[in-house]
Amino acid sequence: MPSAKLFTPVDIRDVQIRNRLWVSPMCQYSVEEWDGVPTDWHLAHLGSLARGGAGLVMTEASAVSPEGRITNWDTGIWNDSQAQVWRRIVDFIHGQGATAAVQLAHAGRKASTYREWSGHGTQSVEDGGWQTVAPSAVAFDGYAEPRELTQEEIRGVVADFAAAARRALGAGFDALEIHGAHGYLVHQFLSPLSNLRTDEYGGSLENRARLLLEIVRAVRAEAGDAVPLLVRLSATDWVDGGWNLDDTITVAGWAAAEGADWFDLSSGGLVARASIPVKPLYQVGFATAVRAGTGKPVNAVGLITKPEEAAQIVDNGEADAVMVAREFLRDPHFALRAAHELGVELDSWPPQYTRAKWRNEA
Repeated sequence: MPSAKLFTPVDIRDVQIRNRLWVSPMCQYSVEEWDGVPTDWHLAHLGSLARGGAGLVMTEASAVSPEGRITNWDTGIWNDSQAQVWRRIVDFIHGQGATAAVQLAHAGRKASTYREWSGHGTQSVEDGGWQTVAPSAVAFDGYAEPRELTQEEIRGVVADFAAAARRALGAGFDALEIHGAHGYLVHQFLSPLSNLRTDEYGGSLENRARLLLEIVRAVRAEAGDAVPLLVRLSATDWVDGGWNLDDTITVAGWAAAEGADWFDLSSGGLVARASIPVKPLYQVGFATAVRAGTGKPVNAVGLITKPEEAAQIVDNGEADAVMVAREFLRDPHFALRAAHELGVELDSWPPQYTRAKWRNEA
């Protein structure tokens, strides 16, 4: 039987998180007004996960600029109106005893697309989409060709991340995550498959990592010494000649030196044709390798659906925490159920729900 370590607190800087079973960022594509302002759906969705016992609840990828959205239906944090509504959601998450984190994101060449149930591929300018941007004018398979960013625009992206971090902290978020994975803008700069630049932002690994490191530095300056900063990375492109695990370990070490505290390890997303061996726990080894290579704490993700799997990952030292997505969608009370199945008694049950606690009944 796994131990109860999954349900022990973990400290990151000045923030204590009540357990190590966390909610992974999950896009909801539910901003019907196309203004980036979170809605009652987001309050109910994220609030239910906090109520269900998760330690840390992270928002979906929230754009740092309008053109940074994956779709028109994404949330954002590029203006004060959005931050004001996020405050209501953060307050509810706090009221349930969970830690509130925001994922700051820019989709780059994978922006201006339709949500899955509204269309396919790039949303045209005529239909409300926009010209996408990227490190190089290289399209993601099946999407419109992006425009290459100028160096001045790259500096603007860094400033957008910093401003979004400032608004997030003003809205009460406890922790920040920079989205550097899944083929979005930061990942596009990191990978030689999508970054063909010949200036200081392209070519060598140091140059391709420059944008990420500048963002980490700028966000850390906004966050100060107390606030945790996480970075999500795709550990590999799953394609020969692309971004790989060795690159990830090296760049994670550089990011840690600039102020990153914790790494959130996923994979893929840059190349549509990549052959990914998807199966339960298939990405855990990436987290373990980055933990060993950098000495920094990490969390594991990737089809973790059973309480004993999550507990063993933490018990075995493969990762310091576990992020779960689909299982929390199936069961917003997955953390409470997992604790019961692992024989752990929690004090985080909402008092309104205690009559439903599992008991040994004669």
